[in-house]
Amino acid sequence: MTTAGFISIAVTLLLILLLARPAGHYLARAFDYERTGLDRIFLPAEKLICRLGGIRGDNQTWKQYAFTLVLSNSVMIVITYLIFRFQSFLPLNPGNIGNMEPTLALNTAISFMTNTNLQHYSGESGLSYLSQMVAIVFLMFTAPASALSVIMAFIRGLAGKPLGNFFVDLIRSITRALLPIAFIAALAFVCLGVPQTLEPAAVVTTLEGAEQQIARGPVASFLSIKELGNNGGGFFGVNSAHPLENPNALSNLIQILLMMLITTATPFAYGKMVGSPKQGRVLFVSMMMLFLLMLGVSISAEQAGNPLLNSLGIEDSQGSMEGKEVRFGLAQSSLYSVVTTASETGAVNTMHDTLTPIGGMVTIANMMLNTVFGGIGAGFLNVLMYAMIAVFLSGLMVGRTPEFLGKKIEGKEMKLIAATLLVHPVLILVPSAIALALQPDSISNPGFHGLTQVLYEYTSSAANNGSGFEGLGDNTPFWNLSTGIVMYIGRYFAMVALLAVAASLAAKNAVPVSAGTFRTDNRLFAGVFIGVVLIVGALTFFPALVMGPIAEHLTLKP
Repeated sequence: MTTAGFISIAVTLLLILLLARPAGHYLARAFDYERTGLDRIFLPAEKLICRLGGIRGDNQTWKQYAFTLVLSNSVMIVITYLIFRFQSFLPLNPGNIGNMEPTLALNTAISFMTNTNLQHYSGESGLSYLSQMVAIVFLMFTAPASALSVIMAFIRGLAGKPLGNFFVDLIRSITRALLPIAFIAALAFVCLGVPQTLEPAAVVTTLEGAEQQIARGPVASFLSIKELGNNGGGFFGVNSAHPLENPNALSNLIQILLMMLITTATPFAYGKMVGSPKQGRVLFVSMMMLFLLMLGVSISAEQAGNPLLNSLGIEDSQGSMEGKEVRFGLAQSSLYSVVTTASETGAVNTMHDTLTPIGGMVTIANMMLNTVFGGIGAGFLNVLMYAMIAVFLSGLMVGRTPEFLGKKIEGKEMKLIAATLLVHPVLILVPSAIALALQPDSISNPGFHGLTQVLYEYTSSAANNGSGFEGLGDNTPFWNLSTGIVMYIGRYFAMVALLAVAASLAAKNAVPVSAGTFRTDNRLFAGVFIGVVLIVGALTFFPALVMGPIAEHLTLKP
């Protein structure tokens, strides 16, 4: 990799670090339910929305909060499903795109409502403009807003405060975080050459005299919330590898910053809201160390390239450029692949199926761990879950009742956490085994790479990431229904269970800090936390990775 590549990565990481803390403090002010200067800007509009929707804003119990979350999200799935099924009869369809097949429509509706954005269709040819704007963009706001609402309710519960009201949090997530930033980002993308139009595809004559249709549409507004909300679905089939969805290095930089903005800010918001800024910083640094580890492995693997091709002189010291856009190069392609899976966004500016086996394994590992940094809201829920596991194990080792933020973690909380921890690998490994047994004809690559394709598909679905290794014939009822079920359970089971944990801890009396209290705001805890994440992940997924990308890597030795 060139010196310019290293500099571009360093500048990008520095900008992420500079934005994370102030963005986190902004989120804390927006969701702490205390009166602030932000109310003068946003409160009148929020009150109007609440009046129109009949929302009183009363504090909810964890069961009411969870029920409202699941019911409202399910209703949104039904509405968007109907739009997809009848889009040929609706306006704003200049391409005369037909109705979606039932299982594909259901999969797509669940996918975008669960913040996954798994696409078993090609973006520009599968949906009309109206479906893109009214259904997809609508879900691109409400899905991350739902997750951001849950994490803020969870944090308030840990701080001993009422959980709040889901609808109030949902509205605040959109009005105070997602909409203003997405609006500014959309204008920036338009300035950089991303289309924003309702005109049909442009018809041009090529140099050879042939006629070519160039797809376009309201892309800039789609793109901004796609990245900011950790959604990831592409307006075009090739996602952010398309020159009209990601024209140049500057648009690529903005996309990376948007993907990481809220997810890196959340630890700082957490620290401020629970009254322990140092603990928020410790969790941020721990996740950043895991992120840098994954990035280093990915860059090294892509730089080394394919050993067989190297031995034949087909690749050189610049590394593997297979499947990568020349305008981004190896550095930004590797960085983007790590960022999009670490933030559970799912956007791609390079085809992950063409990454080296170890580079591809990094993207899968990010989704399997789901804590590096994890998607908007949901990722930090997993981080706090692993933090509680670390505290629990540490307490067992020294013979003390585990305490987290002054609250004792007991059997009830650990049962819920253990169930949440087990659901994630079950949703990945069991469906993968079934698909390998029942759907071998859907796999384009035999052997280890084919296993990795299947493993990636369900890992992406369970982690609500949505990127794909491609190469699968996945637009069939089997894949549409099976991944739809995985996405739905993977999204809501953890949210509901951890809301119950937060409510349980909020009801407990605080335990005074003593000399024997295990501190959760120092380097020792950071080491334990990172160790727990890696050990639990290795014990759970390492055998599957050995049979997939690791075995494929070993077969490439010249």
